[in-house]
Amino acid sequence: MNAIQVISLTLLSVLPANAQVIKPGRCPRPAVQPEFDAARYLGTWYDIQRLPHTFQKGECSTATYSLKSPGVVGVLNRELLADGSISTISGTAMAKDPTEPAKLLVSFFENSPPAPYWVLSTDYDNYSLVYSCTDLGILHVEFAWIMSRQPTMPEETIEELHSTLSSIGVQVDKLITTNQDASYCSTMHQ
Repeated sequence: MNAIQVISLTLLSVLPANAQVIKPGRCPRPAVQPEFDAARYLGTWYDIQRLPHTFQKGECSTATYSLKSPGVVGVLNRELLADGSISTISGTAMAKDPTEPAKLLVSFFENSPPAPYWVLSTDYDNYSLVYSCTDLGILHVEFAWIMSRQPTMPEETIEELHSTLSSIGVQVDKLITTNQDASYCSTMHQ
């Protein structure tokens, strides 16, 4: 076995225990939002559904985007943890290639490689569909978020976004719904 196969098999055995979505093969290359306008994307988005992953464990999750400097978007992710505390993490996002502005790279930690943040679809006012995938040799790990400007989203919109995700091979049955109940999330949504 070569080193990549050993690493891939190790990741295959460790990451699923952490609720990551790992699949064989290379990442798909889906179409992204045409003529993406980062300025219209700024503001707060509520997490409605997501693929499970280790770095987001709470409820009432939001992502707030702000312009830090030309071409650099500030990212502030917040969530309510089970113990009642609010967890936050901030980072930056920027397009690697200005001709593909919907294909952002996001960084939260200094000296760590940025992660893809691809806006597959958004109407800027109601919904956003985000996909991220990283190749790990013979496997890939994927992430997806369905987000809304409001804490709720019409079921028909969710179904349309599920269809988009399914078309690129995402297992929508693995999506988990984030609790955005107003009474439960009152400390977050003030």
